[in-house]
Amino acid sequence: MRASLRYRLFIHLAALATSVVILAPFAWLLYSSFVGQTDLVSRPMRWLPEHVTLDRYREIFAGGGTSAGAAFRGAMVNSFLVAGGTVVISLTVGVLGGYALARLRFPLRRVTLLSFLVTYMLPPIALIIPLYLLMSRFGLLDTRTGLIIVYCSLATPFALWNMSTFFGSLPVELEEAARVDGCSRLGALVRVMLPLSKPGILATALYAFLLCWDEFLYSLIFTSTSQAKTVPVAIAEFTGRNAVDFGLIAAGGVLAALPPVALAVMFQRYLITGLASGAVKG
Repeated sequence: MRASLRYRLFIHLAALATSVVILAPFAWLLYSSFVGQTDLVSRPMRWLPEHVTLDRYREIFAGGGTSAGAAFRGAMVNSFLVAGGTVVISLTVGVLGGYALARLRFPLRRVTLLSFLVTYMLPPIALIIPLYLLMSRFGLLDTRTGLIIVYCSLATPFALWNMSTFFGSLPVELEEAARVDGCSRLGALVRVMLPLSKPGILATALYAFLLCWDEFLYSLIFTSTSQAKTVPVAIAEFTGRNAVDFGLIAAGGVLAALPPVALAVMFQRYLITGLASGAVKG
């Protein structure tokens, strides 16, 4: 009994320590966004600020012209458009391609899937030069379309792998019953398989969105003006030449974290189920 109590106590303490490690950076980010610059740079550090300010958020939401706030708002729009376009394209390819890899038997099926996984495992820095040359040749540098294409090359391999393993974990008898009732293969996919695949689809979509939303390197290299820059690059540009407003950077980080956190909270159940099912079989 004592051993069991000690074990439960250890588990709870470990969970508490893990939660502190995970949440402490975000708590400090939130704190930094509301306190003055003097409190942030003072030594010794002040845990209780002398005053709380909303000036950083006012600058972000109300700043006009060439201000950092206007650039951040434009970057938020760019990030939503790029992430949304990437999710739609990679998810469409992932669902159709994943179904084909899971259900159809054709030569080099496994080799095809492994070839996509190999490209997914390559470090992003290794692809910068060929991608830059291709985008420059086709006039896609500093465009949202170019970023969508680049991000699809990152998100689509995972979408194919996750959806193929998820479709493979579903009972084939349900699809065969639909085929007997007169459904075509496409009809069985739309009417039977897709409703059952909702957890996998949502998990794949959320992963693709988070990948695009957080990506910094490609956006930094392939964009040069506000018409295509995304949120991570906009936050990085909050640093001035002679001074750095750490509170403004923190406020931008808080606002940038809200969409992925909200999506993760809303679709947490589907995310866990989809990723777990996709990793079990295949």
